[in-house]
Order: sequence, then structure tokens, then C-alpha cells
Amino acid sequence: MRQERRVGAYGVLREGERVLLTRGSAAGPAPGVWQVPGGGLEHAEHPADALVREFAEETGLTVAPTGLRAAVADVLTLRDAGVALHVDRLVFDVEVRSGELRPEVAGGTDELAWVTPEEAAGLSLMPFTAELLGLPVTPLPAGLPRSAPTPAAAEPPLDRRLRFGAYGLVTDPTGRVLLTQIAPGYPGAGRWHLPGGGTDHGEQPAAGLLRELVEEAGQLGRVVELIGVDNLHNPAALGPEGRPLDWHGVRVIYRVVVDDPTEARVTELAGGSTASAAWFPPAELDALRLTEVAALATGRRGR
Repeated sequence: MRQERRVGAYGVLREGERVLLTRGSAAGPAPGVWQVPGGGLEHAEHPADALVREFAEETGLTVAPTGLRAAVADVLTLRDAGVALHVDRLVFDVEVRSGELRPEVAGGTDELAWVTPEEAAGLSLMPFTAELLGLPVTPLPAGLPRSAPTPAAAEPPLDRRLRFGAYGLVTDPTGRVLLTQIAPGYPGAGRWHLPGGGTDHGEQPAAGLLRELVEEAGQLGRVVELIGVDNLHNPAALGPEGRPLDWHGVRVIYRVVVDDPTEARVTELAGGSTASAAWFPPAELDALRLTEVAALATGRRGR
């Protein structure tokens, strides 16, 4: 079965105890199944922008994200297409800025409803939505989800790449910050970066980060909280492929604590993107050549 990956952005809009849900239409991949509003990112689109766009299309409401609630992944089997589809789902809390509530016209959803968690328990729910509402996750009806045909003109260019990764602002009990240095031949070579990297097919973001932390620095970490999402678009990234790639990276950032730190050392197999790893006192960070996301997460300028 062929493996594919997508990234989606979704919004939780509350009215007291009730949450707004949308129902999949007959034209969509999961007719009759309910979920929180949202959908897939377009190439180079920031997840927050995708959330606003999808929410408006499906509900008629203009919303603004107020915080990042969750980053989860699931694998949906599209049996009619022979595809195992991994979807990384970024879920935001949102508030309404304008608009009037109305169903999507001739789209992937056909009905809206305000429901309490108790009422939602009686509906057919997408697994990630059931989990968000604290409800048991149950299988989708037989034959769902189904694939939607993609016009040949809509096929992405061969040199277009989407990568979802999980990274950590990693500290130890003394306040030192753990950073990794990008290896030669990779974009940003020589700069100091947040530990982490791309997640594997079927892997949850937090689990992928903890795996990368072992591989890149030999440390056992504890995820404390999800603190943000970063979006990177480089239309001509040069890497080991040896040719420019139209690169879109979506990166969630967690706060991580290593309770029993050891000397940082790279343990992954040769050929990886990490050249070295080290612990730094906060006062030393300004003197380092930091990647943009590392400077953002640490609140330092770098150089």
C-alpha cells in the first residue's frame, strides 16, 4: 500500500459547553462523519492561514486563532486508492471576528451543529475529533474514508516537498539549553538548531521529537507542553538531493526537560543532518549562529 502524507489545520470554537462541528457531505471523503472545522494546507501556506481559510469556507465565519491546542497524527486507509494516508493535524482554539454561520455550498461539508460532548457521543466522529472531545475513538463506517480524484493538472510538481517535523526547546535542571549543529550539505549548515526533525509515517509528533532527541544528542527527555508552530517556505532549497527543491516545512515546537542530562553526542547513523550537539548556558546563545526557529524559541538574536 502506498504511503502519503498531508498536514491539516483545524479550529475548536466553543459556545459555553457546546463545540461547533461540521458534517462531511456526499462529495467528501467521509460523508456523514462529523469533525471540528478545518482542512488541508496548501503549498507554502502557514497553518494559521489555512485554518482561517478553511473555517470561512466551511462555516461562513471569520475566526482568529487564540492558541495552539494540540498536534496529533493519524493514518487513514483509503482502500479504494490503495493508500495509507498519514495526516498531521494542528488544532487551534479560535474566536469569531465576523460573519454569519452557514453551511458550505457544494463543498466537502453539508451541515453544521453546536453540540455538547454528550450529544457528540451519539454522532459518527472523525477519530481526532472524538479524542479532542474526550470521547472513545471508534472506527469509521465501512468503506470510509474514501479518496477523492485529483485532476492531472492539480498534481504537484516532482520537485515540491512538504515536511512535517517536531522540535524542542530543550533545557536541563540548571537552565542550560540543548542545541544541535546542522551538518554540511544541508540547508543552514553550521548553524545551531533546535533538536528534532521530521516525523515518520504513523508517528505522533511528540514521540518523534523524543526519538530524535536520542538520535541527535543521546538524551532522554520529557515533553512538558506544546508551545507553537513554525512555517518555513524555501522555493529553492539546496540539500543532499543536489538540485533546488520547492520546500515547505511545518514544524511544531515543544518545551522539553531532560531531568538527568549527560554529555550531548550524536548517536544516529552516519549521513544524518546533525553534525554535533551541545549544552549551552543561556548567556552564550547570543554568540552562536542560530537558525531562525532556534532564535525564535530561545528569545535570542544569535548572529
